[in-house]
Amino acid sequence: MTKIKVIIPAFNEADSISKVIKDIPEIVEEVIVVSNNSTDDTEVNAKKAGATVLLEKQKGYGHACLKGMDYIEKQDIKPDIIVFLDGDYSDYPEELTKIVQPIIEKDIDFVVGARVKELREEGSMTVPQIFGNWLATSLMTLFFRSTFTDLGPFRAIKYDKLLALNMEDKTYGWTVEMQLKVLKKKYSYNEIPVNYRNRIGVSKVSGTIKGAIFAGVKILTWIFKYSLK
Repeated sequence: MTKIKVIIPAFNEADSISKVIKDIPEIVEEVIVVSNNSTDDTEVNAKKAGATVLLEKQKGYGHACLKGMDYIEKQDIKPDIIVFLDGDYSDYPEELTKIVQPIIEKDIDFVVGARVKELREEGSMTVPQIFGNWLATSLMTLFFRSTFTDLGPFRAIKYDKLLALNMEDKTYGWTVEMQLKVLKKKYSYNEIPVNYRNRIGVSKVSGTIKGAIFAGVKILTWIFKYSLK
C-alpha cells in the first residue's frame, strides 16, 4: 500500500479548511495542516475535521511547508508520496487521486496539477497570476527546456526525492524552487490538468499589490539564479 501524506499551509483559512480536508480521498494516511500564525479558527476547524495541526509562527508559505516536512522527518515510518495542497478550497482535493496516479503507476518522480484555462472558473486566477505563470514557465523552457506550463500549488512528489531537493525558500518562491530543482536533478515529471475555482476568502499573495510584486521578484530571482549555475 502506497503511503501518502498531505501538507496544507494555511493562514486564516477558517472558512475553507474543513471543506478541503473533508474532500481529500481516503487513500491519504495523514493530513497535516500547518497554521502559519493564523488568528482565526483555522486550527480549531482543522482539528475538528480530523487533521494533524502544526503551528508555524514565522510567516511564509515555505516556512509552513518546511514545518510539515520537519514533522514527517521525525516519524518512524516515512511516507512514499507527499502532496502539497492549498487551504483555500480553490483546488479540488478529490483530484488528488489523479495527481498521484503517475507516481504510483508509472514511477514518475514529480507531478504538478496544471490549472489549464479550460478547467479554470472565471476569475479564479488574476491577470498578474496568469502573466507570472506564463513568464516563469516560458523562462524555464528557454533556460532548461522545461515542459512546465504552471506553478500550481497542488503537487505530489516522492518523499525521498523531495528530501534530496534540499528545499530552502521560506516565502513566495517555494513552488518555482521545487520545479527548478526537479529540472536540475533531471527528475521525471508530469503535469496533470486540474479544475480550479475561486478561492474562499482573499488571497494573501495575488490579492494584494505587495504580495504580487514580492512573489514575482522571488520567482524571477530563483529562475535567473539557476540559469547561471
